Order: sequence, then structure tokens, then C-alpha cells
Amino acid sequence: MPQWNIDQIADKLSFRLAGSLPGLQAQLGMAPAHREELLREFAPTDGTREAAVLVAVTGHSRPAIVLTERRSNLKHHPGQISFPGGRREPEEDLQDTALREASEEIGLSSQYVQILGALTPLYIPPSRYHVYPFVGVVSHAASLAPSDDEVSQIILADLDQLCDPATRSTEVRTLRGQTVDIPFFDLDGHKIWGATAMMIAELVEALAD
Repeated sequence: MPQWNIDQIADKLSFRLAGSLPGLQAQLGMAPAHREELLREFAPTDGTREAAVLVAVTGHSRPAIVLTERRSNLKHHPGQISFPGGRREPEEDLQDTALREASEEIGLSSQYVQILGALTPLYIPPSRYHVYPFVGVVSHAASLAPSDDEVSQIILADLDQLCDPATRSTEVRTLRGQTVDIPFFDLDGHKIWGATAMMIAELVEALAD
């Protein structure tokens, strides 16, 4: 990706998100191999739960996306890198879910977010959540502060680095008793993997097209 400014990225993403998306094929580039068949065959059912995340693009210094590192004492996904987001409340619009969770987790007021569109929804087999990623640009006037209860730190992931193929790597892990190769983004010592890495992969491909 060329070194664009935040306005150029916003224009590019607005155009791409309004049309045909890279979709699951791009997401699978950062998915563990043992999940590929399941994800390809997945069809939404009444048994899935819905969640939403905010892919917040900011240009405070250089164009970056806002990620959080979850606290190590949390019951679910401790220490993992993720987008601000969570479960949809009853009768809540999914876009509102993403904005509400961003406010709760990183102190980002919705008045400072311009939603550009959405990436392809992603099914997460272990939790049976269907996650909807909404992409928004954050105003320079916005301030961010991590939630004391959930977030240990806020990470501004440089978009130029994420678009560099050298940032992608793989390691062997044991998940639920099974040895698997896990792809991840290696960003300044932070390992971004799982659903977050898959959504970033689609965002990167959308920018690269």
C-alpha cells in the first residue's frame, strides 16, 4: 500500500466497502488450516449469537487501526489482541453495538466516528458467534482511554506495517489438544491472530486492490 494519508484511506475504503468485498477468501489467508473447511461450509442458523466490532481507522500520527490488548485476568481470551467489540444487546442495531463497545472499552465517543461501511461477517466456531466488523474513521478531536475492567492497553497498529507481507508469520500451537499452525501478524512484538487477524487480512486486501 502506498503511504496515503487518512483522508485518502477513508475515500478508498468508502468506495471498496460499497462494492464487492474480498470476503472469506481473504480472511482465510490468516485462518488456521483446520478451520478452513468449517468456515467455507458455514451457513448462519438460529443457533448462532451475534456480535459486532469497530475497525477504527485513525490518523493521529500515521494511518493506523485501533486495537486493544485484553487484560490477562479475564475469563475469555485473556491477553489477546482484538478490536473493541462485543455481544449485541436485545433489539440493538449491530452498528450501534460496535459503537457502544468502543465507547465502553476505549472511551471513544460515537460523535467522533464516521462509519464507512462493513467488512464481511465472520463466524467464530469455538464461541458460535457471528461477528460483524464495521469500519469507521476517527476524528482528530477524539481521545482514547482503556477501560480499567477489560483493556490493559490500546495499540495503534500502523497500516503500512500491516500491509507489508513481512509482518505475517506462523507458529505451532496446541489448541484443544490439537497441534495446529497459527498464522499471525507480528507487529512490534504483538501477535495478532484468530478472528482479529482474519478481519485485518480482508481490510488489507481491500486497500491493496
